[in-house]
Amino acid sequence: MAKFPYFYRTVPSELHICAAIVKLLKHFGWTWVGIIAFDDENSIRAVQILREGIEQSGGCIEFIETLHQSRSLRVQETDIFDTFSTYSTKVIILYCNKDYREIIRHTTIWEAPGKVWIITEEWGFFFPSYSVDRKNTLAFAVAKKTIPSFHKFVREANPAMFPNDSYVQMWWEDLCNNQCPKSIQRSCSSDETLFYFSQCDSINSGDSYNIYNAVYGLANALHDMVTSVSGNKTLWSAESERFLDFLPWKLHHYLKNLHFKNILGEEIFFDENGDLAIGYDIINIVILPDGTRIKEIVGSYNPYAPPDQEFAIYEEAIMWESTFNETPPEFRCSPSCPPGFRKLTREGKSVCCYDCIPCPEGEVSSQTDIDTCTKCPEDQWPNQKRDACIPKVISFLTYEEPLGITLTFVCIFLILINTVILGIFIHYKDTPIVKANNRDLSYILLISLMFCFLCSLVFIGHPDNMTCILRQTAFGISFSIALSSILAKTTTVVMAFHATKPGSKLRKWMGSRISISVVLFCSLIQTVLCLVWLFTAPPFPYLNMKSEIGTILTECNEGSIHAFYCVLGYMGFLAGISFIVAFLARNLPDRFNEAKYITFSMLVFCSVWISFIPTYLSTKGKYVVAVEIFAILASSAGLLGCIFFPKCYIILLRPERNSRKFI
Repeated sequence: MAKFPYFYRTVPSELHICAAIVKLLKHFGWTWVGIIAFDDENSIRAVQILREGIEQSGGCIEFIETLHQSRSLRVQETDIFDTFSTYSTKVIILYCNKDYREIIRHTTIWEAPGKVWIITEEWGFFFPSYSVDRKNTLAFAVAKKTIPSFHKFVREANPAMFPNDSYVQMWWEDLCNNQCPKSIQRSCSSDETLFYFSQCDSINSGDSYNIYNAVYGLANALHDMVTSVSGNKTLWSAESERFLDFLPWKLHHYLKNLHFKNILGEEIFFDENGDLAIGYDIINIVILPDGTRIKEIVGSYNPYAPPDQEFAIYEEAIMWESTFNETPPEFRCSPSCPPGFRKLTREGKSVCCYDCIPCPEGEVSSQTDIDTCTKCPEDQWPNQKRDACIPKVISFLTYEEPLGITLTFVCIFLILINTVILGIFIHYKDTPIVKANNRDLSYILLISLMFCFLCSLVFIGHPDNMTCILRQTAFGISFSIALSSILAKTTTVVMAFHATKPGSKLRKWMGSRISISVVLFCSLIQTVLCLVWLFTAPPFPYLNMKSEIGTILTECNEGSIHAFYCVLGYMGFLAGISFIVAFLARNLPDRFNEAKYITFSMLVFCSVWISFIPTYLSTKGKYVVAVEIFAILASSAGLLGCIFFPKCYIILLRPERNSRKFI
C-alpha cells in the first residue's frame, strides 16, 4: 500500500474469479475437487481463497498440486500423472495467470481421461489441439464485447506505419496465428488476413474490452479533473496545464468517483477495491477430433448484481463427453445421501467421504446430505422412507371395528339373558325355589350384574373426562354390589343351616333386612373408596405416544394408581371371603344347597381375574381395554350362569321339583 497507494484495474480480480468458481461447483454439486496452480504470488493467493470458499460451501479439496517455474515442467508433469491414478476426483481447477499460459499449452496434463477442467479467463482461449474429442472444459472470461470501429482501427494500425516499433510488428504477426491459415499468417496486409479479424480471439476477447474501458476510464477521469479546475469543459487553459503537475494524487479522487457510460451504453465505475464493476461469461470450450474449436457461452457471473441474479448457468447448452453416465455428471467422494439417511464420516477421511446410514427410529431427514437426522414431534412419526414426519395413528377401541362390534354384541346378548332371568324370577317370585334362595338378594344380584354388563360398554369408544371417571368407578361399585350380594347369600345359607339347631341364637338374625344391610355396608366401603379417588386424583384422558411405534393410544390414565389398586383389592377381598364361606358350606346336607353353586361361580370369577392380571400387563394399546372388557363379561357371565341357570332349569323345565316338599 505504501508503494502503490492508489490501485485500479480493469482485469479480473482473484476474489471474484474464485467466488465464481465456488458458485459453479455448488450449482453442480461438485464437492470433491483438485487444484493445480503455479507457485507465483497471485496463484497462491487465489488457491487460498478457493480453499476457504470451497470448504465454506461444504466441498473438499482432495489435492493441491503446485507447478514450480524453476523446475523442469516435464518432470513435474510426470509426477502429477503418477499421482493422478491415486486421486478419485474428476474435477480439476487449473489456476494460473497469462504469464504461464504458453507453458501450459505445451504440457500433456490435459491427456488425463474423464476429467472436467475449470480454468480462469486469462488463458481460457489458448488451448492446444487434440486428436480426441474434448467436451469437458469450462472457462471464465470477461464478457466479450464488440467495440464499434475497433476492426477499422486494427486495419489502420499496419506495422508498416510504425517501422521503428518492433513490438507492433511482433503483435501483428502473432495476432491471428491461432486462427488464420498458415498461408496468410505472415501476409499481414492481405484482404484474406483482414477477413479473419472478425473471427480473431485477440481482437474480440475480453482483454480488448478491458483495455478499451481502461483507456476511456482514464480519459474521463482526466477530463473531469481538468474541467473541474478550469471551469471550461471545452478548452484547456494555462492554469489547467499547470495543474497536471499534481496529477498523481489529484487524479485518484476522480478515478475513485468515476461513473460514465461507454460507447456500448454500459455503466462503468470502480468499486471500493478499485476493481472495475464488470461481469464474466462462463464458456464451454469444445475441441472436436478434426481440431475445430467451439466456444459456447453457457452462463454468467456478475458479482455486482443482486444476490439472486449474480450467477446463471444454462445446463442444456453445455456439451459433455459421452463417457459420462449422466449429464451433468456428479462428482463427489461419496454418493449423495438421499432423504431418510444421514452422513457418517469415515474415520480418518475427509468430511466429504462418508457412508449413508438410515435415520434412527423416530427421526427423519427431508433433504439430501444431512449430517444429523431430526426428531419428529411427539404427535408425529416417520413415514416408511423416514424422509417426512406424518401424524401418528390415533388408536382406541371403537364401535365400528370388528373387535368392538363383537364385544358390544356379546354384552347386549348377556344383558338380554340377564333381563330374561330377572323376569323369570319376578314372574315366579312366589315359588319355593325363588323364595328359598332369598329373592331380594337375587334381585339385587341380577340388577348389579346387569350394571356390570352395561359398564363394559363405557370402555368402548373415544375416552373423555366423563367416560374415564365412569369406567373404573362404575365397574368397581357394580362388582362390589354383586360380590356383597353373593357374600350375603352365602352367609345366609350358613346361618340358615345353623339356625335350625335347637336353642340356636341365630334365629333372631335371620331375615332379609340383615342380608340387605350386609350388601349396603360392603358396597358403602367401595363407594367411599371411589369418592376419595375421584376427589384426590381422578382418572383422565391421556395420549400415550410411547407404547406403540407410530401410534397415539387414546386411553384413560388411572390418576391415582394407589386408589385404583385399593378398589381392585377390595373387590378381591370380597371375592375371597365369599369363596371361602361358600366352600366351607358346600357340603351342608340339603337337597338344594345354593352354596355349591356359589362356590363354583366364585371359582370361575377368581380364575378369570387371576388370569386377567398377566394378560393385562403383557397387552398394549386398545387390546388392553378389550382384555378388561372380556374379563368383566366373562366373570359376570360366570356368576350369572353358575348361580341362576340351575334355578331357571328347575323353574322352566322341571317344575315338579319346584315344590316345598322337594326342597
